[in-house]
Amino acid sequence: MKKYFGLLCLYTMLIACEGSDSAYDRGYGDGHARGYNSLCYPSSSNLIYGDFDNQNYQAGYNDGEADGRADCIAER
Repeated sequence: MKKYFGLLCLYTMLIACEGSDSAYDRGYGDGHARGYNSLCYPSSSNLIYGDFDNQNYQAGYNDGEADGRADCIAER
């Protein structure tokens, strides 16, 4: 039983520790979708993760939103 409890604790700690690259990537993807859809598909809904308390997520979101807008403009 102690063995399983130890493994469960280890697994929980590993899941809770998200890397900065992962948060940035999630933010970038959300921002890109938001930026692209706001210009190319303005009536569509944009459901995002929205973890703006995380600086890496917020930086990725801002970069992705700018790139998403640029991609939409480039396709027109």
